Amino acid sequence: MQETLSYPEVNDALQRARRHSSFLRRQLDAFPQVAEALSAGALGRALELARAAGEGAESLPARLRRERSATALALGIGDLAGALSLEDVVEALSALADRALSAAIAAAIAERTPDAAPAGFAAIALGKLGSRELNYSSDIDLIFLYDPATLPLKPREEPAQAAVRIGQRVVELLQKRTEDGYVFRVDLRLRPSPEVTPIVLSADAAISYYESSALPWERAAFIRARHAAGDEALGRYFLEAIHPFVWRRSLDYGAVGELQSITRRIRDHYAEGQAFGPGYDLKRGHGGIREIEFFAQIHQLIHGGREPALRAPATLPALDALADAGRIRQHDAVALAAAYRLLRTIEHRLQMVDDRQTHGLPADRAALDGVAALHGLADGEALLALLAPDVGRVAAIYGALGEGEDTDARLPLAAEALEARLGEAGFPDPAAARLRIESWRSGKARSLRSPAAREAFEGMLPVLVRAVSGAPDAMRALNRFDDLVARLPSGVNFYRLLEARPGLAELLATILSHAPTLADQLGRRPELLDGLIDASAFEPARCVDALAQDFGRPERDEEDYQLVLDRVRRRVNEARFALGAQLVLARGDPLEVAGGYARVAEAAVRVLADAAVAEFEKAHGKVPGSELLILGLGRLGGAQLTHASDLDLVYLFSGTHEAESDGPKPLRATDYFNRLAPRVSAALSVPTAAGPLYEVDTRLRPSGKDGLIAVSLPSFAEYQHERAWTFEHMAMTRARPVYGSAEGRAALARVVEGVLLIPRDPGKVAADAARMRAEIAAHKPARGPFDIKLGDGGLIDLEFAVQALQLAHRAGLHANLGAAIAELVEEGLLPGGIADAWRLLTRMLVTLRLVSPRSDEPPPASRPLVAQACGMEDWDALLAAHDRARQSIYEVWRSIAATASGD
Repeated sequence: MQETLSYPEVNDALQRARRHSSFLRRQLDAFPQVAEALSAGALGRALELARAAGEGAESLPARLRRERSATALALGIGDLAGALSLEDVVEALSALADRALSAAIAAAIAERTPDAAPAGFAAIALGKLGSRELNYSSDIDLIFLYDPATLPLKPREEPAQAAVRIGQRVVELLQKRTEDGYVFRVDLRLRPSPEVTPIVLSADAAISYYESSALPWERAAFIRARHAAGDEALGRYFLEAIHPFVWRRSLDYGAVGELQSITRRIRDHYAEGQAFGPGYDLKRGHGGIREIEFFAQIHQLIHGGREPALRAPATLPALDALADAGRIRQHDAVALAAAYRLLRTIEHRLQMVDDRQTHGLPADRAALDGVAALHGLADGEALLALLAPDVGRVAAIYGALGEGEDTDARLPLAAEALEARLGEAGFPDPAAARLRIESWRSGKARSLRSPAAREAFEGMLPVLVRAVSGAPDAMRALNRFDDLVARLPSGVNFYRLLEARPGLAELLATILSHAPTLADQLGRRPELLDGLIDASAFEPARCVDALAQDFGRPERDEEDYQLVLDRVRRRVNEARFALGAQLVLARGDPLEVAGGYARVAEAAVRVLADAAVAEFEKAHGKVPGSELLILGLGRLGGAQLTHASDLDLVYLFSGTHEAESDGPKPLRATDYFNRLAPRVSAALSVPTAAGPLYEVDTRLRPSGKDGLIAVSLPSFAEYQHERAWTFEHMAMTRARPVYGSAEGRAALARVVEGVLLIPRDPGKVAADAARMRAEIAAHKPARGPFDIKLGDGGLIDLEFAVQALQLAHRAGLHANLGAAIAELVEEGLLPGGIADAWRLLTRMLVTLRLVSPRSDEPPPASRPLVAQACGMEDWDALLAAHDRARQSIYEVWRSIAATASGD
């Protein structure tokens, strides 16, 4: 905003205002001090005088009205002179409305209960006030809420009655016309069911409505909702409660149809203002303001549930955010923003003429010429020429959203026609496929009971048929889709997503054909499919720091512990699902995917442990000089997990036993960390509303299940050096610190290194390893022919052989098995071909955990996938290579076991 105006600019603006705006002309006469400051070019001073214009008035209504009129004068002249941007004007008008609304609420409560605090009554702003984009002459869209527990009452008065009376008085204070005019017109029709509900609702009743009965357009309305005045805690409570209603985690392609349907109804209702020319409706016309707003809101509703940065309430920041995120094209965002500024500015010119809430260009040529002259143009034709290019661009961009829509596709096909289409599509048994589809159409599934769901399903069906018919096992995919249909609580969004994204439907068909594990996850959480829309889903998992930053990023300003657990579970499971999809869709090497699984798990440990520690510290404080440390073992320690891996963890703490925490409920260090550690395990493992995460195994801690769940670092070192069994030291070869400060992890790593460098008798190590391996074979036999870990020559044999060599020779001391094997080969302790055997079996393990989780032979349609993932030409080649790898591993293990010495 320019604080000062040049004489030519202000003089021209004042002349245009007097000639072409009866409203501004009256205000110039009514507020001479403001007019004088404007004539002098002192815009900043004029705005200060306008804000003080009501001081000394005999009543609040008079004060508010005088301030509003004077402010409209200062803003209008500043706007006409080019010193104020559109953003400056609308923000100033919105701030004025907030002040007036706050004053009105306080006064309405004080008039009834003078000694009571102004609590229990809140105004939620929607529309342009909600987004702080208020028009020059505008209604303010509000929802009034009350809290029966805190609302001030008169004796023997019901809270609902009191709330309505307060609401009525607020409206009267703001919109009743007096000799000083009015402040703002109030529109309460955006509240739930306005035709039958009182003008003020209890917050809980409103929340219940939005959770169960809200209409689609109300989601778009609440993009711009905010607490504007009154009880801030009450407003925040309401907005937090309805947050999931507005910002759905799943991508909502149904938003396109919902808002376009609203657009069509608006066009029908305001048919006379649709065509561009005199009489054109700047707000509701084709290519007008509403289409720009809806364009932004459609994309916000689709993506905003997953991307908080897109939730900007105001239109211009929303367009910028959508373009920055790549959700809309940059040149579209620029064109729409330019059009929005121009259309809103001309809309303001219309309203400045006589302070009327109008959006239509005058049909009368003389009146149109007057609006053009107020804007500084020669005539109405010049104004139309100025507007036409932007209106055309908006119409084209918004119209492209609906291209390709085929309403006939949603009409159910008759049985014979459906079966014929299925046969044409390539289904081997079209009759069976038809029966499956008709069972869905019966409406017995919960996800297909509503008319909207059935309509969405029929729209999706042609896309699904094409996708599934091209899958490796069409009937298997169709049958597994049946599980999704049966489990979905609501199918509308899921079916619309598949209709909007045929490529995603093809990915889904492939997943359903090959991966029962992923199909089962989709049945519980269909929104997992959303993550595959972005190409980044098929890139290698990022580093642990980047993943932890992503998992830890809050979705709301305030999140309690349970919300944190839910959020992290969602994001971690989305990352795991995407990694599994990379395997099934042949987009990633299983070895790299295994590393990705491990990085995701380590990031989850870091974020959830931080959350558990922070929550625990609220009650118990911190232990000075101590911290929680976590040691990862097994596949986590080795940085290569499968989709089904649990997490082998050992909890430790630095410092001494004698220290005591400094919180409201102090604990000695041992008690402190032995209470904290199970909370971390629970944060990682206990299912929440967002689903399960990881199984946690802590049996490798000192003394196993009989020992403390968390021990001090010195105690751990002493136990490992003095009392640990050989099998515990074997486990330490895969140990890696995964949580704690850099200093704490370094100290823990030194302890692990010291244990691994203890001199040992190779014969005793081999004997102990052989005895342990025999116990595993006796108590945990192979589950099937493709149990890659167990059985002779499996990965357990290879791991035992490597661990025995690491301990006996103090060589190859890497937690990652591949790195350890490579160094042991260099040292001449393992044959060169064993690395290839390890890579092959690891690839098979990681892939089969998804394709054949019970270790059975994969279905015929999935065998080429497994062979390809393992780098083999076909299934027979993979079987031959698998047999050779097992044989070579078995020989290595037997040679090491043969060196065992007697006890």
